[in-house]
Amino acid sequence: MRTPTATTSTPLDIHRSIKLDTASTFDRFADLTRIGVDEISYKRGHKYLTVVVNHDTGRLVWAAPGRDKATLNQFFDELAASGDAAGQDRVAMISHVSADGANWIKSVIRNRCPRAVLCADPFHVVKWVTEALDTVRRQAWSAATGRRRHDPETGQQPRSVGQAQRLQHSRFSIWKNPENLTANQHVHLDWIRTSHPTLFRAYLLKEAMRTLFKLSPQEAPAAFDHWISWARRSRIPAFVDLQRRIMKHRDEILASITHGLSNGLIESVNTKIRLITRIAFGFHGPEPLIALAMLNLAGPKPSLPGRPRPTHP
Repeated sequence: MRTPTATTSTPLDIHRSIKLDTASTFDRFADLTRIGVDEISYKRGHKYLTVVVNHDTGRLVWAAPGRDKATLNQFFDELAASGDAAGQDRVAMISHVSADGANWIKSVIRNRCPRAVLCADPFHVVKWVTEALDTVRRQAWSAATGRRRHDPETGQQPRSVGQAQRLQHSRFSIWKNPENLTANQHVHLDWIRTSHPTLFRAYLLKEAMRTLFKLSPQEAPAAFDHWISWARRSRIPAFVDLQRRIMKHRDEILASITHGLSNGLIESVNTKIRLITRIAFGFHGPEPLIALAMLNLAGPKPSLPGRPRPTHP
């Protein structure tokens, strides 16, 4: 490996040197069949990276600035151009893709590898339901105060008293999983059941969706359809709207249950990238951050002076 000098001492230059050094021994796209795609914010002001992770190795295989169709198409362009010794079409080898349900990801996957099974990330689906639940809670809180959320005369929020205050403090009781509730939170939940039945029904809908992802592939389709019907007939506007959104992702949600894929692995990689972001603080662009992420998370093993040349699996 070329020894870094004054002109090759930045993370970006070191990364380029390692790529040259490992070009013949390390192929990040080798045997790539199951991938996770996600976005991560690396800077304030809507600055994002699109990242791709190999589900089978747990390694980061690609990252680039942006979060749109053009960005993800760059990945597939590089994958197609990489080829292999047998001349196989590596894009066609992609069999499974997990993602958060973003339409731009779904569109590119359907266009570039239409045979791949697209799996909706369970965490993001439950997050949608939790957000709808919190909308119902905030509506109940506003009704309990008897005033607008912001006083038009003072521009301030009204002070929570009585039931409104209890509703404000109840958010953790309805957000958390039942098995993780404290004794006091159980009391809050029981109070919601008797005092605010609409909010409690919204809570039950949230729990039913969370439970759906624990079912077997044989049980899940009927349970999914039951949830959609329940939400549609709930007369809770936030959930009536949500069921339309979730219904559009029916195939991807059931595929996630069938194949056991989620973006849990890629979220772990994203957490490590966020730590690397702190190291990259002060860099003028995303390229040094991407270089550091690839150095730490992609798995290349550069040769070091006085040591045997490493091999890659």
